[in-house]
Amino acid sequence: MQYTRKCGELASEDNDSTQSLCGWLQDVRNLGGIAFLTLRDRTGLAQITLLKKKVGEDNFKDWTNISRESVICVEGTVKSNKEAPGGVEILPDSLTLINEAKTPLPLGVIDKIDSEIETRLNARYMDLRKPEISAHFKVRAAISGAVHKQLRLEGFLEIQTPKIIASATEGGTGLFPVQYFDKEAYLTQSPQLYKQMAMGGGLEKVYEIGPAFRAEEHNTPRHLNEFTSIDIEQSFSDDNEVMGVMERVVAAAAEAVSADIESLNDLQTPPIDVELPLPRITYDEAVDMAKGLVEWGEDLSMEATRAISEKMDGFYFITKWPLQLKPFYIQQDDSDPKYSKGFDFMYKEVEMTSGGQRVHDVAILEERLRNQDLNPEDFEHYLSPFRYGMPPHAGWGLGLDRLAMIFSGASNVRECVLWPRDRTRMTP
Repeated sequence: MQYTRKCGELASEDNDSTQSLCGWLQDVRNLGGIAFLTLRDRTGLAQITLLKKKVGEDNFKDWTNISRESVICVEGTVKSNKEAPGGVEILPDSLTLINEAKTPLPLGVIDKIDSEIETRLNARYMDLRKPEISAHFKVRAAISGAVHKQLRLEGFLEIQTPKIIASATEGGTGLFPVQYFDKEAYLTQSPQLYKQMAMGGGLEKVYEIGPAFRAEEHNTPRHLNEFTSIDIEQSFSDDNEVMGVMERVVAAAAEAVSADIESLNDLQTPPIDVELPLPRITYDEAVDMAKGLVEWGEDLSMEATRAISEKMDGFYFITKWPLQLKPFYIQQDDSDPKYSKGFDFMYKEVEMTSGGQRVHDVAILEERLRNQDLNPEDFEHYLSPFRYGMPPHAGWGLGLDRLAMIFSGASNVRECVLWPRDRTRMTP
C-alpha cells in the first residue's frame, strides 16, 4: 500500500523503471487482449496497460472486473507512450485491490450527467473526486495561505477568540442559542468585540480566520449560516488605513490563485486581475448611481447594487455610510455627524464585507448602545477595556467562502464549502 510515485508525477524520465502507484480506479476499457485502466489520485491520472499474455488470463479477468472508484495499488514497469497521460504508461506486474467500491455509485465521477447540487452535497465524498470540484478547494487553500502570509508580512498577530458567548455581539438578531450547562449561551456571529478588547490589551494588530454563525433566514446562493471569516483589527488606525490592508490582502489572494493555472483550467474560469488602488465611491454617490432604486438613509438593495455594478466593475469600496445604518461601535465621521467611518467592500453587485473605524470613547459607546435599545450593563465585559486606555482602532471582517466563490467563478457559495450549513442542511 505504499507508492513510489503519484499519478501526476510519472514522467518520461521514469521510462524502464519499476514504480508503484496507488489511487482510485477511474475507468476500465477492456478491448479483449488488451485493457486500459485509468488510475487517479490528487495529482492527476496514470494509464495502467494490461496485456493479457503478460499478466495471465485469470489476472486479466479479475483486474478488468474491479468496479470503478475502487482503491487499488499497482507495481510495474514504466514505458513511454505518447497517447497516455504524461506520455507514459505502466505495465503492471502486480495489482492489489485495497478497497472495492459498491455498485451502483451514489454519484458519477466521469459520467456526463449533471447532478443537482443537493444530490452532490449528499455524496460530497464522491463529488470531490471530480477535478472541477476539488479545484474549488485548491483555490480556497491558495487564498487562505495568501491571506495568512500577507497579514503576517504586515505585522499582524494571529489570535483565536471564543465561539460560545454569553450575549449578542451585534444587536441581538440572528443568534443561535446553545445550552451551556445550566445557562443559555450563543454561537458567536463575529469576533468583533474580542478583537477590540485585544486592542485594549496592546496587541495593536491582530487577525483571525475562523468560524462564525448567523441564524439568518436567507437561503440564497450567497448565504450560509456557518461561514469562515477573515477578521483584522488595527490600533492607531482609521477606515482608510484598513481599506488599504484589505486591498493588499485581496491582491495577494488574486496573485496566489492566478499562479494555480491547473485549478483555473479545471474550473474553466480566467484569473481575476486586481490592480491597486481599488476604486472608492461614497454612499451618496452609490445612491445617485442607483437612480431612484434606493432612498438616502436606506440600505442598498440587490437591485440597487446591480445598478451600481454597471458602472463599478470588479472590486471596489463604498464609503461614508449613514451612521444610522452601521453598528453601535462604528465611529462617527469627523466632518458630518450624520455619516460614519464605515465602509462596505463590494465585488460587482455582491457585498463582500463591511468594516470601519471603531468608537474608542466609552461614553459614546454607552450612548450608542442605549440608542439601539441595548443595555450597557449587558456589555460590561466589552466596555471595561475602554475605561482604561483604549487607542483609536479600525478593522473589518471578510468571508473566506465568498472570496473563494468569486475567485473560482462559482455561482453558489456552497461549491466552495466542503460541507455547508444553510437554512435546511445540517448533514452530512
